[in-house]
Amino acid sequence: MSITVWVNGRLVDEHEPAIMATDHGLTVGDGVFESMKIVRGAPFALDRHLVRLRLSAEGISLKLPDDAWLRAGIQDAIEAAGPSAGRLRVTVTSGPGPLGSGRGTTGPTTLIHVGPTTVWSTFARVITMDWPRNERTPLAGVKIISYAENALALARARERHADEALFANTQGNLCEGSGSNVFVAIDGVLYTPPLSAGCLAGVTRELVCDVVDVVEADLPFDVLGRCDELFLTSSTRDVHPVSHIDDRPLGICPGPLTARAAERFAALHA
Repeated sequence: MSITVWVNGRLVDEHEPAIMATDHGLTVGDGVFESMKIVRGAPFALDRHLVRLRLSAEGISLKLPDDAWLRAGIQDAIEAAGPSAGRLRVTVTSGPGPLGSGRGTTGPTTLIHVGPTTVWSTFARVITMDWPRNERTPLAGVKIISYAENALALARARERHADEALFANTQGNLCEGSGSNVFVAIDGVLYTPPLSAGCLAGVTRELVCDVVDVVEADLPFDVLGRCDELFLTSSTRDVHPVSHIDDRPLGICPGPLTARAAERFAALHA
């Protein structure tokens, strides 16, 4: 699986050493990122993703390169990847720094990766996690590259033959998945947790809320044991229907509200 890589203004081979061993993205996970899919040779919802990248950077006091430079790098990477380009990731770290938490002074490192489209199962199986998201941390809702907790949760899900892991927050309310937002349907009404619950302000989440009626509300985590429908959203999943929560099968999958959300979201690509 070939990946096109652009680092600090130049295209490099994916196997070529391209960042310093002291880069704080590697040593302390100090950086932010955005992932997006590529539709007909262009990153989908790029403007929204760049806005969120800047909000994440502000959340950790990280100075980003200007948008024009980022857009030029994105275009270069997509053109170099050619017709196989299906997804794109922009990562910005605080750059090389000393051993320890203090940042260096040489400026950020910017990486752009372009690879094939992610292939997801038609229906997702999810599990519930036994540790919470902390909605009170200053990093709540910030898309940082420190993803070890998410990697662990996803590994636990894969061990149980599931596709995603869902979290409560410290208040015992539904929050999000390891790499997705979550929507539930109860008695014909579609709900999603508010951003105050500690979930990421997902771009796909935002777009779904624009095209269908959604109630943002704090929901107890045990709603997962009695909801009628559930779907996940992310920039590569789009609207991803869920067929099982832990070992509980949902009824019709996709249900009517899920199908409507998927149809209206898909129309945004037209």
